[in-house]
Amino acid sequence: MKTRIKEFRARLGLTQEELAKKVGVRRETIVFLEQGKYNPSLELAHNVAKVFKVKIEDIFIF
Repeated sequence: MKTRIKEFRARLGLTQEELAKKVGVRRETIVFLEQGKYNPSLELAHNVAKVFKVKIEDIFIF
């Protein structure tokens, strides 16, 4: 799975650690998401999308 998390995170000037705190996960989870090595739960995908104020499908490419 591909993601656009890094791109959206850069637009907001957020670090991986800051995004992790906002969505309630460890920084390593964000690293794995950005690398496409982790498939998020629906809840996590929703929380990430909410931070960026976009739809889930704008971030995650299945």
